[in-house]
Amino acid sequence: MIPLFTQDEFNNSKSRDKLPCQCHICSNPFYKIKYDIQKYLKSDKSHRIMFCSLNCRKTKKLIKCSNCGCSFEKLPSQMEKSSNHFCSQSCSATYNNKNKTHGNRRSKLEIWLEEQLTILYPNLQIDFNKKEIIGSELDIYFPSLNLAIELNGIFHYEPIYGVNKLSQIQENDKSKTKLCHDLKIDLCIIDVSQQKYVKPSTSQKYLDIIVKIVNSRITK
Repeated sequence: MIPLFTQDEFNNSKSRDKLPCQCHICSNPFYKIKYDIQKYLKSDKSHRIMFCSLNCRKTKKLIKCSNCGCSFEKLPSQMEKSSNHFCSQSCSATYNNKNKTHGNRRSKLEIWLEEQLTILYPNLQIDFNKKEIIGSELDIYFPSLNLAIELNGIFHYEPIYGVNKLSQIQENDKSKTKLCHDLKIDLCIIDVSQQKYVKPSTSQKYLDIIVKIVNSRITK
């Protein structure tokens, strides 16, 4: 919905007064009562769309993928659900992975390793799941050692969610390797795909690997 009324007109109108709006799909003007508009605005979903008719609500609109930029069609009713739109599940996963904030979608192993490494190296700066360093998330990064560690689970090696998704993940892995190389960051990849249940007894071997790598760098 695009308002065709001023703020003063809105403030001075009564709840049952009709106010002019513009349809997001066909661009035709239509009228909605103030009460409905208020209800719409109070939903606090600025990406939502109000239509002039049911026909427009069911008319697909050409939009661009928020990740790859390619054009595709989507129903307005589907567009209401999010401010970002993706042409495929692969693009959705890639975008969300690149733009997720610290702490989101972290594995239990990552959380446990963070707890242990923080205890073992209280005077060493360690960044966990930060993407600012190379523009893509690194699981563990030691700035003073120019050392990054990636924990690759089964999704990096087997097509659990399909071949296309696996290809996307592996391309992202290659990109990380190149970015680290260009910035002279040593990237160590640890295969954790065999871990079925996350508990201290099954996680200790991965901690031991990391500790051995870190200690070898510290003593140099």
